Parts: sequence; C-alpha cells; structure tokens
Amino acid sequence: MSRYAHPAGSRHAEVLPEDNPPLPPEDLNELDPRVWPATSRRDDGELTVGGVGVATLARTYGTPLFVMDEEDFRGRARDYRTAFTDADVYYAGKALLTKAVARWVMEEGLKLDVCSGGELAVALAAGVPGDRIGMHGNNKSTPELRRAVEAGVGRIIIDSLDEIERLEGVAAELDRRPKVLIRVTTGVEAHTHEFVATAHDDQKFGFAMSTGAAAEAVRRVLAAPHLDLVGLHSHIGSQIFDTSGFEVAARRVTRFLAGVHEEQGVTLAELDLGGGLGIAYTSGDDPLDAKTIAQSLTAIVRRECEEAGLPQPRVAVEPGRAIAGPAGITVYEVGTVKDVEGIRTYVSVDGGMSDNIRTALYGSEYTGRLVSRESDARPMLSRLVGKHCESGDIIVHDLHLPADLRPGDLVAVAATGAYCYSMASNYNHLPRPAMVAVRGGEARVIVRRETEEDLLRLDVG
Repeated sequence: MSRYAHPAGSRHAEVLPEDNPPLPPEDLNELDPRVWPATSRRDDGELTVGGVGVATLARTYGTPLFVMDEEDFRGRARDYRTAFTDADVYYAGKALLTKAVARWVMEEGLKLDVCSGGELAVALAAGVPGDRIGMHGNNKSTPELRRAVEAGVGRIIIDSLDEIERLEGVAAELDRRPKVLIRVTTGVEAHTHEFVATAHDDQKFGFAMSTGAAAEAVRRVLAAPHLDLVGLHSHIGSQIFDTSGFEVAARRVTRFLAGVHEEQGVTLAELDLGGGLGIAYTSGDDPLDAKTIAQSLTAIVRRECEEAGLPQPRVAVEPGRAIAGPAGITVYEVGTVKDVEGIRTYVSVDGGMSDNIRTALYGSEYTGRLVSRESDARPMLSRLVGKHCESGDIIVHDLHLPADLRPGDLVAVAATGAYCYSMASNYNHLPRPAMVAVRGGEARVIVRRETEEDLLRLDVG
C-alpha cells in the first residue's frame, strides 16, 4: 500500500480515539480566566469583553470578528515592563501588529521588534521612533536594510554572512554605523512543534555555534568598519512553559561570549534571549507569569556570567504571543450543525483557516464557548470547522458545546490575539475580518473588514 494513500473510513485517520474521548467541562458556560481576556464576563448569559457584548459587536461590525481587549493587552505589556526592570522588553510584532497595537506598545514603555519591511512600515507609520525598534529577518533585502538604517533602527539582528556584506554596503553608502546583534543557534531545541522550534542547527535561522559559523560571523562583523557589534541574540522556540531550555542556552551563549572575549578582546554588552513564552490556549495549559520569568532568566544569566568571569550583559526579551494572545478572541456565527451519528457533531462557522491557520499548520489546540447566550443543555462533542473547501479547515478539533446549539448562535474562540490576524489569508476569496478594540464599554475599529472591492483591486487581468 502506498505510504501516501490509505482507505478512508468513518474515522478517517483515527481523528477520534475510541478509548479516550475528551471529557466535557463541568460548566459549558464557564470562562476560565487563564484562557479568556481579563475583562471577560457573562451579562445575562451573553459574553462581554471590555464592557461590550459580543452580540452588539456582531450586529455592528459583522462576523467573523477579531476582538482585542485593550486593557488586557496593555496590562500584560505593563507586567513585562515592570518585571524586567533592568532589561529591554521588545514586543514581537509578528504576533500581531497594527498601528493601534504599535501605539499601545510604545505608550506602555516597551520597544518593538519587526521582521520585515512591511512591519517596519507599520511601526514607523504609528510613530514609533527608530531607536526603539529591533529588526529581525533571515533574508532582509537591501531596500529593507536601507530603510532600517535610514530610520535609525536601534538594533539589527544579523542572520547570515550575506547580510553582513549587504548591511556593511548600505551603512557605508549612508555613512552610518548601525548597532547589530548576531543571531546564534545554541543547539537547544524547545519542546514544541518542529516548525516553531528555532534553536537546533538544522534550520534557516542564525549561525550555529557548534560548527564555527557563529565565531566566523563575529570576526566578519568586527572587521566591518560601519557595523557596531553590541551583542548576541538567541531564540530557542515558541509556546514554552518553563525556563529550563533558556538555562542551557544561556550557559552555551555565555561560554561563547567568553570565547569571543578571549579571541577578540571584545566584551559584548547585550544578550537578547528572544521570546517564545507560552500562553494558556486551554485550561490544561499552565504558563509562567512575567515576574517569575524575569526572576528566572535574570538569575540564569547572572549565574552563568559569574561562573565564566564575565560582566553581566544587558538582557533583552521579546514577548509577543504572551502579550497579544490572551487579549484576543474571534467571534463567529454558526451556520450549520451537522451530526455524524456515533462520532461527533460538526459545527460550521463563517470563518475558518483563512482567519486561523494555526490548527491546520501546527495542530494547535483552542477552546471556545457559545457566547450569545447561556445554555443548560447537555454537552455535545463537536468539531468547530470553517467554510473553506478543505477537509483540514478545522478551528477546534474537539470542543464540547451545548446540544441545543443552532444556526445563528455566536461561538467565540479564545486566545486568538496572536498569529491569527497576522497569518490571515484570502483563501477561497474570503475577505479578512475586521478587528475591534474594546475598552471601558466602548468599541472602535482598528482594522476594517475587507470588501469584495479590496479583493478585486489588485486583480488587473
């Protein structure tokens, strides 16, 4: 039999383990505060966020709808700023970046990390000063580098030997000397999905320390007259729930710093430990709080530097998901409820993989609730799916919803503030949803809903 094909059946690919169906929650109406935005409440059965009911939001702005709890986002940003008192905190814009979000980041005292010319353009359009921006990217083009240098970007994280040459040429042309970090891979792989694990050697990011590539990058940057090497960057993965991986990575980076000092006589003053800190997508997740993370990472770096006889570098971190993720929900309208007898019920909503690709891409887990009303009906094992022409168009694989769920009800999926809007697409020519910010009983659009005119505007055929 072909390894790529197999007979389909009623339980295609064993999607529902017969001996282990997930247990329903004790209360289908409960909102776990670890998962849902900080201001989430039930008011006469209806979910409210930021003091605004989801039914009102749906009537006013349509569905699917991204809803951001502005106070939750700002509060988490403040928590990181307060916890890392003697460090730099960069909000990782790839998680979610709009002009409004960039302003929230700036107003709460954080810096901003971007990884493309487009993200840089959003940051600059929002009024973020260049010196409060760090720029990532494994294949930055010459125009992107030029714009970054012209804007006075505070830190450029170098990712390849080709980039060293390109950036030196741009800096020489503009007579500037940008501050740069070298991204190193430590060989520490976070316990996460292969596609979001970023510190093992066999991947596209950074310079491997084990092969000598990182040492060669240091030599070349130090030899470049228009580049100012200030430190190293290390990122070990995403959706990480403890700091043990950071401890091993910090030990290896510190030894590398000692080697640079010994070989080059240079003491690098900065160490960016990246981001990747996890959040609660479901009640089974148990992420660390910002204060615990800060204390742990600071102690790790201090201890390793003391053992290596090095002065402690200034630490930087890059939380993105940890700030934006829990602050966002996606509100959908139920369109069809289809019972597959003896297996499960398929609940189809008016969005799907075009507004949340993470389930299909990573196998990510989410939770959701009926939010337009409360129900005391029995739990119904469901699969929340979208309207796209793909059998893999799944938002939540296994979700218990009330058995009286019907078309027209509103269902919300929690913890969608990070990487859902950022990775949204127009698959099947669905317009991308609007995004609203809610705070203090008021809602405002921060990204308008796409229209058919938007979809056709670039189609010049």
